[in-house]
Amino acid sequence: MAAGGNPGPRVTDCVTKVALSISCENLLDMDTFSKSDPLCVLFMNSSGSQWCEIGRTEKIKNCLNPSFSKTFVIDYYFEMVQKLKFEVYDIDSDNCSLQNSDFLGELECTLGQIVSSRKLTRPLVMKDKRPAGKGTITICAEERTDNRVVELDVAARKLDKKDFFGKSDPFLEIYKQTETGWQLAHRTEVVKYNLNPTWKRFRVPLQSLCGGDVEKSIKVDCYDYNSSGSHNFIGSFQATLSQIQQASQAYGAEFECINSKKKQKKKGYKNSGIIIIKHCKIVKEYTFLDYIMGGCQINFTIAIDFTGSNGDPRYPMSLHYINPQGYNEYLAAIWAVGNVIQDYDSDKMFPAFGFGAQIPPTWQVSHEFPINFNASDPFCAGIEGVVSAYQQCLPQVKLYGPTNFSPIINHVAHFGRQALQQETASQYFVLLIITDGVITDMDETRQAIVNASRLPLSIIIVGVGGADFSAMEFLDGDDGILRSATGEAAMRDIVQFVPFRQFQNAGTPALAQSVLAELPDQVASFFNLFDLKPPSEPSPS
Repeated sequence: MAAGGNPGPRVTDCVTKVALSISCENLLDMDTFSKSDPLCVLFMNSSGSQWCEIGRTEKIKNCLNPSFSKTFVIDYYFEMVQKLKFEVYDIDSDNCSLQNSDFLGELECTLGQIVSSRKLTRPLVMKDKRPAGKGTITICAEERTDNRVVELDVAARKLDKKDFFGKSDPFLEIYKQTETGWQLAHRTEVVKYNLNPTWKRFRVPLQSLCGGDVEKSIKVDCYDYNSSGSHNFIGSFQATLSQIQQASQAYGAEFECINSKKKQKKKGYKNSGIIIIKHCKIVKEYTFLDYIMGGCQINFTIAIDFTGSNGDPRYPMSLHYINPQGYNEYLAAIWAVGNVIQDYDSDKMFPAFGFGAQIPPTWQVSHEFPINFNASDPFCAGIEGVVSAYQQCLPQVKLYGPTNFSPIINHVAHFGRQALQQETASQYFVLLIITDGVITDMDETRQAIVNASRLPLSIIIVGVGGADFSAMEFLDGDDGILRSATGEAAMRDIVQFVPFRQFQNAGTPALAQSVLAELPDQVASFFNLFDLKPPSEPSPS
């Protein structure tokens, strides 16, 4: 998605998409009374200077030999050297912040090396290149040529009780059969204290599940979750996708969950429960480009922090001070992200708002005011118009506070809700919030994000200055599910946070690449989740 001076490859140059699956063995144990809680972060360097984060796996608790179920799908360019770096951390915080996490080792290699070997196993090393104990990392590559997915609704009944003082906490692991053994394709969530669980509907790429061959066996293992990492095996079954499909269409596919060790020991053993596949359907999953080329518009809104903690804009110490070269961090962030996004918005008219300032003529504090002071028409013509409105707005307002995010999130969510009611994939909304730090209305902001996670909306937060951004990292729940103060879970992760100063020396293209890395997947996954097709099917080129 190269634009705005980013010299990256064009869409048409892409050879293929490659899915990377990751597992590790013999990781360092950094926890005193338990095992490490590993998570793997993938970085890419195509420009030669700046590593950009591509994504993160889930965190696996108390495990030194993790197999991560989350895969990374990367565009593979034969003619380019695509440097990759896999960093493994022991995550001790709920928000999966890397800041206070123990480093378990890394591997640098190229995508070409992985693709050519298909299964690459290498030792992990520390930052100073010393061995990371006996730790190794294995990356399996698979060309992703099929955009079909298998949609599954799975439940169970009468599972074995594994907990002495309670019921089991069951979850499923689904495996693909390969030449070298079973490979993890998907892991469900854990359903607590339930012998008759129903798991959330999920989708698995057809290639990941059976290599596109519906007559190939898949294996489903059922476990009782233990926080120690030593999960109790409940039982397992094997079947082909074809068998599952046929049975689920007729009456719901039921399979006996068999524990072979228990079967050998116990006379009269029947099973350890029944796994019920209530729904199994192969559907086409549309990509980000399918939606964009099919007519989906990206609506871009900018929100700028005008709170007093930024400092008086008249003085060089202020984050809002515009130097003689016409630069400050707010302007750089607007240019970097806006230059990419504006290519996907046909009219290039962007609403831009400020928050946390006293505004004329009444000098009341506002957390949602148009920076052009035109409430009936807050739109600016192109990114140049946003920059001009910002420069004219600065001397007219008084920086104040507090720092409230929820009003502007709810404002954009209102339009996302209207678009969703049309039941088309014609509009998606992106809110860029540029801020210098701490959020004052954290509970309200969490609720606003949880509500917005059900809408065609993504939120990008760029942190300027050197303040404490732990609150932003908490909202960017790459691993865990963000919850409201009342415990309500977000439907999906829609927040991406990036600290601006991390990219100061690398230039705005690197900032834009990192900030927008998750957006294509967020757009496509939202519309696929609601079974919304592109407004018009793109014709094959």
